Amino acid sequence: MKTLITGAPGFVGSAVARQLIAAGHDVRALVRPHSDCRNLAGLPVEIVYGDIRDRGSLDRGMKGCSTLFHVAADYRLWVPKPREIYETNVIGTRNVMLAAMNAGITRAVFTSSVATLGVAPNGRPADEDTPVSLKDMIGHYKRSKFMAEAEVKRLADEHGLPVIIVNPSTPVGPRDIKPTPTGRIIVDAGSGRMPAYVDTGLNLVHVDDVAIGHLLALERGIVGDRYILGACNMTLKEILYAVATLTGRIPAKICLPHSFVFPVACLSEAWARLVTKGEPRVPLNGVRLARKRMFYSIEKAKRFLGFHPRPVEEGLRDAVDWFQKNGYLR
Repeated sequence: MKTLITGAPGFVGSAVARQLIAAGHDVRALVRPHSDCRNLAGLPVEIVYGDIRDRGSLDRGMKGCSTLFHVAADYRLWVPKPREIYETNVIGTRNVMLAAMNAGITRAVFTSSVATLGVAPNGRPADEDTPVSLKDMIGHYKRSKFMAEAEVKRLADEHGLPVIIVNPSTPVGPRDIKPTPTGRIIVDAGSGRMPAYVDTGLNLVHVDDVAIGHLLALERGIVGDRYILGACNMTLKEILYAVATLTGRIPAKICLPHSFVFPVACLSEAWARLVTKGEPRVPLNGVRLARKRMFYSIEKAKRFLGFHPRPVEEGLRDAVDWFQKNGYLR
């Protein structure tokens, strides 16, 4: 079975690629010409160069493939040119799905995000049916992923696209080379650069379990349906304590009010725009998102996919070990 995967060099994509190889798939990776492919080094993967914004390269890449995993996405909480994130996450996703229909792909998995889901009141875990709309989406990343998932669902419902949607929560673990926003929290906490925190919460999951969930969705998922791939709901305080324990650091003890962090984020973004020309250390949308605890239930994935993730402490330990071995922790 030849399987095409987009986003294979990335954190989640490389984990999915490894699981596909272990399951006996003949894996082809669509990779941009200048991508950092360290996560694919030594893997028996066929590399084809292309871009999800280029429909022609998608048609060539999917030739001869029967299954598809569309993992590629622009995951940034701050972007100097917002149109770029929509070109990748919305237009790029539409291109991938239309190319899949044209190529006769028999089964596809689309990697969405819990960012597209509603947040339950009072910190209770939300699920796939928690009410939400586009106006509830904070920031360009969440809006773009919401729009992309809606387009995938439309193509499934109206045109028979054989796609299953998965919504990973917050992956942690090895090979987070950028690192992701959550990976930066682990790096900062493990390096003693995070003396304070805000009252928020996330659902963490080992990145390799997210990858296993992708394969379960391919095998057992209902076309057009979606499944949350997560593990454990933790407050940021609990996450920082766990990282401090793993690295021998003193855990952060100061809880800052959101009203204090908001102006800090404004200054951070202004400094990034005017001076560093890179991503701000404290993105404003990250602070806005932190006002609510993003807790989720994985009961649907457990029941219908047989998804049973490992304790998330293993993911944090694997993340810390990988960051230490690769020189991220100072």
